[in-house]
Amino acid sequence: MNIFVLSTGRCGSMTFSKACQHMSNYTASHESRLPFINEQRLAYPDNHIEADNRLCWILGRLEQSYGNDAFYIHLSRDKRLVAESYARRKEFGIMKAYREGLLLGGNSTHADIDIALDYIHTIEANISLFLKNKTDTMQFQLENAKRDFELLWKRIGAEGNIVDALNEWNVNYNTS
Repeated sequence: MNIFVLSTGRCGSMTFSKACQHMSNYTASHESRLPFINEQRLAYPDNHIEADNRLCWILGRLEQSYGNDAFYIHLSRDKRLVAESYARRKEFGIMKAYREGLLLGGNSTHADIDIALDYIHTIEANISLFLKNKTDTMQFQLENAKRDFELLWKRIGAEGNIVDALNEWNVNYNTS
C-alpha cells in the first residue's frame, strides 16, 4: 500500500518522513520525485510513504495513478504559523511561484502574509475536495504529532522502532 502525505508545506512534512524512516515495512521519502515528469513523477515503489506538498498541484494525476488504492494523510498545522513561515520565504520556492506564476505578480498592495494565507486556503480546499471520496484517510495535526503518529502506526500496521520514530518529533527539520 502506498501512503501519500498531503499538505500545504511548512507543517512538518520533513519530520514526518524522518519518523516514517524508522518503519521496517515501508520506505519513506520527502519530495523524492521532484526532478521527474510525466509517468515517472508519480512512479513510487510499493509500500512507500511520500510527503510532498507539490502533490497538491497535481492531484488530478495522483487520482489517475492511485485513486482510492492508497492511504492519504492530510498533514496540517496552525494556518497562521504556516502563513508566517511562507511569508518569510516570499522570494523563492512555492511562494514565489504562487505569487508570480499563479497570481501573475499579484497586487502590490497585498501583504506577504495575505498572499500566503490565500495559497494555504487554495491548497487546503484542493486537499479537501480530493479526499472527499477516499476510503483510507487520516487527519494529522502537527500540534498533536506524537499522538497522531501512534494512531497512524497502528492504522497502517507499521513495524519497526516506534520509540525512535516518535523521537524524530523532537527535532525541527527544515525550519525557516
